[in-house]
Amino acid sequence: MTEIPEHLRKRAAEARKKAEGAGDAAEAAEGAPPAADGGGSAATGAASKIPEHLLQRSKSAKQRESEGATASTAVAAAAAAATAVATATAPAPMASMTGPAGHTQRLLTVVKSGSIQDIKAKPLDKVHTWPHLIVVEFGASLAVTAFLTFFSIFVNAPLLRLADVNATPNPSKAPWYFLGLQELLTMFHPMVAGVTIPGIGLFALMLAPYIDKNPSNKPEDRKFAVSVFTLFMMFWAVLVIIGSFFRGPGFNFVFPWVEGIFFDL
Repeated sequence: MTEIPEHLRKRAAEARKKAEGAGDAAEAAEGAPPAADGGGSAATGAASKIPEHLLQRSKSAKQRESEGATASTAVAAAAAAATAVATATAPAPMASMTGPAGHTQRLLTVVKSGSIQDIKAKPLDKVHTWPHLIVVEFGASLAVTAFLTFFSIFVNAPLLRLADVNATPNPSKAPWYFLGLQELLTMFHPMVAGVTIPGIGLFALMLAPYIDKNPSNKPEDRKFAVSVFTLFMMFWAVLVIIGSFFRGPGFNFVFPWVEGIFFDL
């Protein structure tokens, strides 16, 4: 049942009092005897100031209000009885559905206050290829080319004497980028040193992007790929260093601070 606002109740009570006062005045005027000194005529004149249609309207309004109050009281009683029946027949909430303080409300979601749209531009760790990256790379290549050109003009290359087919140098070493492979040949069979071990290393490097599928380009996010590449490079760098500085005549192991360095570019 809809509750009647308080200001409407007050307004209806004031109107009812005014209507009752007007009706009582009219009845008193009709039932009073006429006065000899003209007082009756004055009372009759005061009563006659209220039109008849207003008196009839006030009586009708009073009757409707009394009927409405009776109906409202009956509806309120019926609603209260229905609520009591529903409360009595409703099942008790399960203990598992109650909150810490005995509340049975469910919290569906929590929406953070703020705008739905993100108006702040997020910085992107990207650079446009053209013209930014191409210009920088082209400038670097021009600088390196100019440096090598002037360096080759003023500085002679460290070339050795002409090769003699009758005199094989001792030790006979491959170029520095092949010294790691030559070092492996001194430890394993040529099939293992020249095919198996380098093939396993290259195959592991090829599988690294498929095992570590993280799209980030930050080293701290690509630990597996960085670890595999670092192990491969350190393994090969150690072999090159040993073959360059720790191998003497006959490709035997020597200490460079004892017998010298047998390495030429």
